[in-house]
Amino acid sequence: MFYYDVIIVGSGVAGLYASMNLPKEKKVLILNKRETFKCNSFYAQGGVALARNKADIPVHIKDTLDAGSGLCDKDAVELLSASSREVIDDIIKNGFSFDKNEEGELLYTKEAAHSCERILHAGGDATGRYLHHFLLSENTHAMLGDARVVDLLIKDGECYGVTVLEHRQTRNIYAKNVIIASGGVGSLYEFHTNAPTISADMQGLCLMKGIELERMEMLQFHPTVFVNSNDAQKMLLTEALRGEGAEIEDENGRRFMFDYDKRGELASRDIVSKSIFRYKKKTGLNVYLSFKNFDEKYFKNRFPNISKYLRDLGFNVPSQRVPISPAFHYAIGGIKTDLNARVPSVKNLYAIGEVASTGVHGANRLASNSLLEGLVFAKIAVLDILSQRDDKTIMEFDTIDEVMSMKEDKDKKNQLRHTMWENVSIIRTNSGLNDALNTINALLKEKIGRLLKFRLLTAREIIVSALKRKESIGVHTIQEEN
Repeated sequence: MFYYDVIIVGSGVAGLYASMNLPKEKKVLILNKRETFKCNSFYAQGGVALARNKADIPVHIKDTLDAGSGLCDKDAVELLSASSREVIDDIIKNGFSFDKNEEGELLYTKEAAHSCERILHAGGDATGRYLHHFLLSENTHAMLGDARVVDLLIKDGECYGVTVLEHRQTRNIYAKNVIIASGGVGSLYEFHTNAPTISADMQGLCLMKGIELERMEMLQFHPTVFVNSNDAQKMLLTEALRGEGAEIEDENGRRFMFDYDKRGELASRDIVSKSIFRYKKKTGLNVYLSFKNFDEKYFKNRFPNISKYLRDLGFNVPSQRVPISPAFHYAIGGIKTDLNARVPSVKNLYAIGEVASTGVHGANRLASNSLLEGLVFAKIAVLDILSQRDDKTIMEFDTIDEVMSMKEDKDKKNQLRHTMWENVSIIRTNSGLNDALNTINALLKEKIGRLLKFRLLTAREIIVSALKRKESIGVHTIQEEN
């Protein structure tokens, strides 16, 4: 029998920081579907937000609450901000280096809806990559790759482990505690910025097990994405670009964002996304991101990965602008958790990072609060686990016997992605949502594999949640129909 103290599902920043805080003597297993870098954390560009000092805590809290349009859990936001300096100092103490100026002082930048410069970055525009690599190098616990979780072993309101699909075979792995850190729902959408492994499996599995998801309608679409590529994962152009001078303009060079918000390009990302969507529909004009305010040397040093990527595609940046479109980026809702990162209805089960709904983000996530949330609640989850009595009796389960995927599932996945993008994206209508719901219900009645069922269940929950919320708020916009 495979038996651990803690199983962590996911090897992004949240999962790895949880691992880092678990003592070496604990038997820990980290599960990931494919290569460790294929997670959303790896692709995070902008940075990590934090309260710079005690005086900034109430300001950071206010900015987060304002961005969340009144739907944030204030206690969760206060916990996030009050804990932010501690977790950042912890990873710095352990050897991580954020970008600094010539005097060796930490460099802070500003992003949309922040009232001051409070975002740390590393490697210019590669914060997630640098942080993920650092946490991976610090990991002392066992990892199992090419393993997909296909069941949670739950009985009488208590979690005893997981079932994994490995080399087309299923097996049970038991643990005293399970932490879900599997990320968001990107692969549900035709255009998204997420890693290819982010496919909404765990959310769908939780629905099958009767575990509550909340605020699934709250999905964030990043406004500035280069979508003119054949890859499913599109290139995000970090908000830090606009924070430092990039401008959004139409094909005639007009900066139209001020028509929609006095902050222009620095309005919160839901406003920018909706403004671009509406402007394109209204005028038929293409939209671009211009870098003309940047010095070439500075641009290359500050945003090295974006610079290389765009130059490899033939764009002479920063002098040449690039076409942009919004694309799905971040799931605000998820598995409902309490302030200790526990799943309330199931003992010994935790959720952290993007897969969780901590209440921090409300109706709209404040820029760069996501990596911070993953770090803060990872540590909180571990502290809660370490405070528990270590006397759990293991219980054995039969392994599920179900077809995981079928030949026809790929086409149905593509149909799902298209349906979600067309009807459940930036601006929604009741008729479009109901059309999508009918499509998904029909697919669920067909002969499909368990993995596709996970996705469809998650997508259906997003739509049902969107239909229940009658008024537009934050990232959720319902448009009246004629």
